[in-house]
Amino acid sequence: MAQAALGSVGLHFDELNKLRVLDPDVAQQTAQLREECKAFVDKIVEFQKTVGSLIELVDQLAKAAESEKMKAIGARNLLKSIAKQREAQEQQLQALIAEKKMQLERYRIEYETLCKIEADQNEFIDQFIFQK
Repeated sequence: MAQAALGSVGLHFDELNKLRVLDPDVAQQTAQLREECKAFVDKIVEFQKTVGSLIELVDQLAKAAESEKMKAIGARNLLKSIAKQREAQEQQLQALIAEKKMQLERYRIEYETLCKIEADQNEFIDQFIFQK
């Protein structure tokens, strides 16, 4: 009866017969909730650490991917530059070939002309020798 009278005013006895303001069941549930909250907070901290390391890893991979991307862009630009240089060199060589062909044609015409002159001079010499 004394417990009922104390319980009506909000005072309770726990299992060690100590006077408490809270009901022992509520105190036990509160302690259990506190432990569950502590475990939950510990798991959240562990999760944050895991996520932090994951974010750090992803950042490193992003930096590595960006670096490789820049290398690939540089290589592509170098390849385009080399292709343009080869094209320009090919055009120069084609122009040189055309120039050499024209020079060859001039030399061929000059050779034919000199051969005709030589033949004419040989004929003149032969005629001159026969006339004497």
